Amino acid sequence: MKKWSLTLLTLVLVLVVSACGSNGDKGANNTAGSSNAAGTENTASSDKPVKLVVGATSPHADILKHIAPALKEEGVELEVKEFSDYVQPNIQVYEKQLDANYFQHQPYLDAQNEQNNFDLVSVVGVHVEPFGAYSNKYTSKDEIADGATIAIPNDATNGGRALLLLEKQGLIKLNPDAGITATAKDITENPKNLKFKEVDAAMLPRQLDEVDLALINTNYALKADLNPMNDALFIEDKDSPYTNILVSRPDNKESDAIQKLAKALTSDDVKTFIEDTYKGALVPAF
Repeated sequence: MKKWSLTLLTLVLVLVVSACGSNGDKGANNTAGSSNAAGTENTASSDKPVKLVVGATSPHADILKHIAPALKEEGVELEVKEFSDYVQPNIQVYEKQLDANYFQHQPYLDAQNEQNNFDLVSVVGVHVEPFGAYSNKYTSKDEIADGATIAIPNDATNGGRALLLLEKQGLIKLNPDAGITATAKDITENPKNLKFKEVDAAMLPRQLDEVDLALINTNYALKADLNPMNDALFIEDKDSPYTNILVSRPDNKESDAIQKLAKALTSDDVKTFIEDTYKGALVPAF
């Protein structure tokens, strides 16, 4: 009887140990399963595209939209936010509503940084937009009459750019110390007694019926169906220092996503796109 009880007790202990071992195995399997699931989630998370929101005017926005599919393959989802002015894109990058912008040249950025205490930085130069002079009254520079009214942009850098172009055409002379931020007050010689009207850059195409001549940024000219190569009385040459740049902040300039965007904007594909689409109205700067 004692022998039978001992045998029964031994059998019970074996069953208990087996059960514990079975539960332990299940726990180990569950832990392994959780680890694999987490690994899958982490992999999926790392594969998720990084979103970049970039502000632009036209035609910059069209160039950005052109490279969006290629960037998506690189893991960057590009959202293009279009603007009709030159003020908000810099404010919104500085305030981190945008990751970057693409619409301006370095002299304009420098002036904006100084005036507004921004610290925005250039990432890469992309293209030049030859600045041009347009008229609904004249077909050549020689026709410009004494006392003609000329509209120029009202911001310091583009206004100065317009005056420098007029000087290069022999229509005026400027104080050599004025530099790229020259204003009408810096005119030292004005043989035709030209009158100057300062207008918001975006509004210049609408002034063509109101003035004798308007000096217009190419992006606004194109938007008004004016082609610098065909419609301008005269334009800057390709050696213009006003290269349009991709702009971001110091905290994200070196980020992987911004650098991928910069690389895409200076690719052979974009160079071909600019040359084929704009036929000289925009000139690649790389």
